[in-house]
Amino acid sequence: MRSERDAVFAHRLLEVLDQTLSALHSLRNLGVRIALDDFGTGYSSLSYLRQFPFDKIKIDQSFVRDLAQQGNNAHAVIRAITTLADALSMETLAEGVEDEQQCQILREEGCGSIQGYLLSRPVRADVVRDMLEQSVRQKLLKAM
Repeated sequence: MRSERDAVFAHRLLEVLDQTLSALHSLRNLGVRIALDDFGTGYSSLSYLRQFPFDKIKIDQSFVRDLAQQGNNAHAVIRAITTLADALSMETLAEGVEDEQQCQILREEGCGSIQGYLLSRPVRADVVRDMLEQSVRQKLLKAM
């Protein structure tokens, strides 16, 4: 039998979920895109995909790391996530991509985007700004 404390906790949890859902919808209405991070681990649940207005699923790096190893099910898990995301009209992004082999496998399994050391080590915000400005300058010079 549930105790009164359990009932209060369950009620409060539902209140928090309702508030979170409302906040996410408000953000989305403002044009903010929402991603479910570290999908497949921890608290990321399939029910969240149905409840919350996610635009993107970020595939946890633990699945990406296992792609190169033979005899595991990492390919099947990645394919299942990308197929599910596609069916729900969500984008996919794989975290922790470190080499071309992982990138190629992810492409073959239907993953739309990647992040990780293959592209760049972490960069401070001011350095990113400088990199973007330099890239724009180079494109303008080429166009002239």
